[in-house]
Amino acid sequence: MIEQAIEMLNEQQSKVKERSAPWMVAEQLKDICRREPWSAELLAKDLENPQMGIVQAEKKIKSFADGHKTGGFSCVTPLEAEEILREFYGLGAASASVGGDTPKVLNLADFL
Repeated sequence: MIEQAIEMLNEQQSKVKERSAPWMVAEQLKDICRREPWSAELLAKDLENPQMGIVQAEKKIKSFADGHKTGGFSCVTPLEAEEILREFYGLGAASASVGGDTPKVLNLADFL
């Protein structure tokens, strides 16, 4: 399913300018797919819907950025962009174990 989602993202990427905002959205979504196979499955289903493409997702991020504009400058952090994408595609929160923030515990009794 990861390959299918990435293939769909590549197809949509080919229709936008390289390194444009929608192109970068696809790159971020590919990273999520590689980290979380369960998210790739949901994403592949959503990408079949024309209203759920990378251009529409980028518009959500731009709307957030414009709403938090400082002077004439607007942007979002990578974490904010990921949260917006997760909400848009219904992916849910990232798993803490995937992020590596939780310490690894080794129980020596497991080896006995």
